Amino acid sequence: MKFILCLSCLLLSAVHAADTRPPLKTDKFQRGAWEDEYGYREAVRVGNTLYISGNVGQGAMPDAIRQVYGSLKMILAHYGLTFQHVVKENIYTTQLDLLKENRAVRLEFYGKDFPAASWVQVDRLFQPEYNIEVELIAVFPE
Repeated sequence: MKFILCLSCLLLSAVHAADTRPPLKTDKFQRGAWEDEYGYREAVRVGNTLYISGNVGQGAMPDAIRQVYGSLKMILAHYGLTFQHVVKENIYTTQLDLLKENRAVRLEFYGKDFPAASWVQVDRLFQPEYNIEVELIAVFPE
């Protein structure tokens, strides 16, 4: 019985120790009240890493690409960054072949300095009119 009681004390001590750690230092960027409604932030900085939530585009694919990358450019600029600071990109689209056909539009933003990337075709995005969503991870220079 003493062993079980001591084990319980150890577990409670561990939980208490975890509760007393300082909170993770973050910097969060919010663009609108809808973020509270849906439970996310547009961007979150943790240390020297910036995580940008998926931004969406709609309409003809070239226009949708410019729309989404223009929005991402604005968020990066808010933090003093550019696309050259992006290390990972995830693209979700309902029209992968059209994205591939219009890849030159994406190059307008990256030039030849490409991040690691994944391109995935999905059946649908958050709203049915959206046809592309892009999320980024960027790193601040040391």
